[in-house]
Amino acid sequence: MKLSELLANISGEIPAGLAGREITGMTSDSRRVLPGAVFVCITGFAADGHDYAASAVEKGAAAVVCERDLGLPCQILVPDTHAAYSRMAANWYGNPSRRLRLIGVTGTKGKSTVSYLIKSILAAAGKKVGLIGTIQNEIGDEVLPADKTTPDALELEELFSRMAAAGCEYCVMEVSSHALDQNRIGDTHYEVAVFTNLSHEHLDYHGTMENYYQAKKKLFSACDTAVINLDDSWGKRLAGEVSCPVLGFSLEGAGALNAFDVSHRVDAVDFRYAYRNVESRLHFGMPGNFSVKNALAAMGACLSLGVCLNTITGTLSVISGARGRNEILPTGMDFTVISDYAHSPDAMENILSALKETVRGRLVCLFGCGGDRDRTKRPLMGAAAANWSDYVYVTSDNPRTEDPEAIIAEILPGIEGRGVPYEVIVNRREAIFRAVETALPGDTIVLCGKGHEDYQIIGHEKFHFDEREIVAEAVAARKAREA
Repeated sequence: MKLSELLANISGEIPAGLAGREITGMTSDSRRVLPGAVFVCITGFAADGHDYAASAVEKGAAAVVCERDLGLPCQILVPDTHAAYSRMAANWYGNPSRRLRLIGVTGTKGKSTVSYLIKSILAAAGKKVGLIGTIQNEIGDEVLPADKTTPDALELEELFSRMAAAGCEYCVMEVSSHALDQNRIGDTHYEVAVFTNLSHEHLDYHGTMENYYQAKKKLFSACDTAVINLDDSWGKRLAGEVSCPVLGFSLEGAGALNAFDVSHRVDAVDFRYAYRNVESRLHFGMPGNFSVKNALAAMGACLSLGVCLNTITGTLSVISGARGRNEILPTGMDFTVISDYAHSPDAMENILSALKETVRGRLVCLFGCGGDRDRTKRPLMGAAAANWSDYVYVTSDNPRTEDPEAIIAEILPGIEGRGVPYEVIVNRREAIFRAVETALPGDTIVLCGKGHEDYQIIGHEKFHFDEREIVAEAVAARKAREA
C-alpha cells in the first residue's frame, strides 16, 4: 500500500516524494517498527510516542505521524494522532467494518453478558456472528484471546477483517470508555448501540463521572438506533440528548420494552415483559433484577435488528450466563460457589442483594480490590460486602505494584462497625480454601472480582490463577478430609 492510500481522508500534508512510497506496515509501538513502516506518535497514559519518533526513524520508519513538529524530514503533522491512527488502521485493512453490521455495547456493568446474549440470539437466528469483548473474541465458533475490552485500533480492524473474510454478517462488541476517549474505534459506525448503566468506576482515568459519561456518550453519535436503560439516571439523560431513535427498556414502566412481576431464584429469574402489543412471561437463567435488565438490553438490541421476538425469547429461556458472570462452580456438596466479575461497589451490591433474597443458608462474600486503580471505591466495596453478606473474607485481587495489605487496610473502614463478621486472608488461594472448608449446608459463597480472569497480576507480572481450578482443589481436599 502506498503512503497516500494509507493516509486517505486524514488531514495532514505528506512531504514531497513520500506519497508514492510503498509502506510495509504501521504501528504505534516504537519497539515494533520495521523498515518501511509508518510510526504513529500516540500520547498515552504512561508514555508519549513523540519521545520515540527519532528512534523509530533510526529503525527504518518510512514516515512519522505526529501532532507537533519534531524536526524530522519524514514527519506528517496531524491534529489528532489517535484519530489518524484509527483511520489509518481502517485504510490498511480496506475498511472491513463496512462489510459488517455492528452492534456496540457500553456501560459500567453488563457489557460482557449483554454482548454474549446478543451474539447467542443472532446465532440462533441462523446468523454468523463475531464477538469482541472482555472475556474473549470470537469469529463464529472460533475463540481468540482478548487482552483489552476494546482492542487497539490496528488489532480491532484486523479482527473486523478476519470476521468479514470468514463470512460474518454481524459483529457484537463491547465498547469501553477508554477506547471511546482515545478514539480507538475511529469513525466506525454502529447499527445499534446499547447503554447498560453508569456507576462509580474508572475515575482514576476519567477524573469525574461527567467525563466518564461524556466518553460513553460518544458511541451514540455513531449509531442508527440507541437501546438505553431508562432506570439508570445517566441513561435517562442520554436518552434525552442523543439525536438517533431510542428504544428504552425499564423495570419501572418507562420506555417501549418493560419487565414486571419479577420472581427471584438463586440461579434464575422469572418475569413478565411487554413490548408494543405483546405481553408474555420469560424464564432467564441468571438471578437478580440486573439480570432482567441485561435480558431486556439484549432483547431491545435484537428487536432493533429485526430479529423475531420468538427467536429472542426462545434463546433467552434456555441460555446460561457468560463465563465469570454469576457462574455457578460445581462442588457436589450442599453449598454453592459462584464466580462473578463484580469489582465495583454497585456491581457487588447488585449480585449480593440479588442472592440475599434466595439463599438457604449464609451468604458469604470473598473479595479484594485491584491495585493501581481507583482507591476511593475500596471502602465502598467493603461497605457493599458488609451490608449484604453474613460473612466476609477480605483478600487480594490483582494487587499489581501496591502492597496487598495496604489495599486491604483501605477496604476495612467500609466493613468495620457494621456488625458483620469478617476475616482477612491476604493470600487469595488460602482464602478460597478457608471459605470452602468452613462452608455450612445451604451456604452460598460468592467469589467477587476475578470472574473470567485466569490470572493474578502481582507487580508487573501475570501468574496463572483460575478460581475454577482452586475451588475444585479445595472441594476435593474437603471431601478427602470428610471421607
